[in-house]
Amino acid sequence: MSTLPANASSTASPLRRRNFASDNGSGVCPEVWEAMRAADAAGHCPGYGNDEWTRRASDLIRATFEQPQADVYFVFTGTAANSLALSSLCQSYHAIVCHELAHVETDECGAPEFFSNGSKIITCPGDQGKLQPATVEQLVVRRTDIHFPRPRVLSLTQTSELGTVYAPAEVAALSAVAKRHGMRVHMDGARFANAVASLGCAPAEVTWRAGVDVLSFGGTKNGMAVGDAVVFFDRALGEEFAYRCKQAGQLASKMRYLSAPWLASLNDDVWLRRAGHANAMARRLATGLGQVEGVSLPLPTQGNVVFANLPAARLAHLAGRGWRFYTFIGVVGAARFVCSWDTTEQDVDDLLADVASATAN
Repeated sequence: MSTLPANASSTASPLRRRNFASDNGSGVCPEVWEAMRAADAAGHCPGYGNDEWTRRASDLIRATFEQPQADVYFVFTGTAANSLALSSLCQSYHAIVCHELAHVETDECGAPEFFSNGSKIITCPGDQGKLQPATVEQLVVRRTDIHFPRPRVLSLTQTSELGTVYAPAEVAALSAVAKRHGMRVHMDGARFANAVASLGCAPAEVTWRAGVDVLSFGGTKNGMAVGDAVVFFDRALGEEFAYRCKQAGQLASKMRYLSAPWLASLNDDVWLRRAGHANAMARRLATGLGQVEGVSLPLPTQGNVVFANLPAARLAHLAGRGWRFYTFIGVVGAARFVCSWDTTEQDVDDLLADVASATAN
């Protein structure tokens, strides 16, 4: 998958640069490495989640969300978290409503439909990557006959694919529409930590207290090596989820290596500090780009993602200098730069310097 503009060569430069294409390119934070080392040093322990690390991590997630009855599962990938969570809420004749740019629609290779045995995804437009209650309502009531799949789940992406953030009131308003029509609410939280760090609210306020039934809680993009959590705030909805995980190849035999990192991440708010740092680096980058002549920012920077409009020649210059970024996600013609927990001020400033030098050429 190319990260370069059409007229740039992927071998243009041997320079090694920080990867701004995605926060998936970042390393593992020290706290997570230590947690995995400690779990490994314990020697033999029960498998398949019957270990103390998985129990403690599940309890810590419940405490973080102030929901002691939540049901928690650990899976390997965000695709699995989203697809299995959605399939637990749908029958094959149901529909999943989401934004037209939602990851479950554009980047899951049909996994939500596959695991739900054919539930149809129906998309809505929405400014800045976010759904609006009126638009969702209009779509849901447009067809209610038996010849059309029944809308059963509303899926929200937090942070959105365009780097914007739903406030608790916005989530609550969308959830109210969904519940009025007998729908459940799923939240794709691959960058949930960045959203909470941006909002400065309690995690509960933007999830179950705002009407969210199940959260795909991302860890990989925020300093973990691998693994996301699926959190059912209504325990009854996850009643047979363990079987779905097993059937889908998502039941880790050595589960402690998936769950132990959550202990390190959630203790002492490491997850929020790491996400907050990524957000701060994105703001630094956005501020700097906004000061470069000929560069415009089509979207606000609310999380750790920055979109910028740069001429093709300047994008090619950056690619030639070894920078990695995407130009095919979200906004037509814009470059997407993603900051990570380990992005430094120097990384940002070096990128900005090359943007400025490209402008001068």
